[in-house]
Amino acid sequence: MAFQVMLNFILALVWMFLSSNFTAAGFLVGFILGVILIIIMRRFFTTRLYLARVWAIIKLTLIFLKELILANIQVLKVVLRPELDMQPAFFAYPTVLTRDWEITLLSSLITLTPGTVVVHVSDDAKVLYVHAIDIGDVDEAIAAIRDSFEKAILEVSKS
Repeated sequence: MAFQVMLNFILALVWMFLSSNFTAAGFLVGFILGVILIIIMRRFFTTRLYLARVWAIIKLTLIFLKELILANIQVLKVVLRPELDMQPAFFAYPTVLTRDWEITLLSSLITLTPGTVVVHVSDDAKVLYVHAIDIGDVDEAIAAIRDSFEKAILEVSKS
């Protein structure tokens, strides 16, 4: 991936020098032409195109923002209820993520979402222990994390 990014920047700079256009617009045109050339030459690369990973990162960011807004609304509803009818719980979340940065990212995304906190990661890093402020169904919460954050992290990290 890093090679493709560097190649794209080098192609953009070469375009700037060939066209004698040393502006941001000249660089942008060169960058777009570089992307087109990299797409054309994709069969020569052993890894997937870096644009796929960039798109996966953008999708992960959008998923996090959506979950952040929904969790804020849910916590606001819990706080504004006249009677505290919460069902706080600890639950174990088994993960299929293997790399340390993936597990750290998943833990951070869960913790940054209001109403949930990762309190411990097992020694073998296969289980995250999560506290939720108000949870109705543990299996539903596990499925929600797996289908949103974990799936998006796997898409970002695949080669």
